[in-house]
Amino acid sequence: MASKQITVGIGIPMIVTGFFIAVFWAPLVGDVEETVEFIGSLIGIMGVIVVIAGLFYTKQQVTA
Repeated sequence: MASKQITVGIGIPMIVTGFFIAVFWAPLVGDVEETVEFIGSLIGIMGVIVVIAGLFYTKQQVTA
């Protein structure tokens, strides 16, 4: 069963934040535009990885 808390609570906000950094903030910073675009893209890619991890997350019940 997928973890909705991981997917919705962490992954999607990371994707949105990375998108806004790369698209809207990067053109405003001048000389370091490429670096800010890279960081925004990296945050977005990490968000996608977290979403995928959340989809595959399952709790295991330990019985002794």
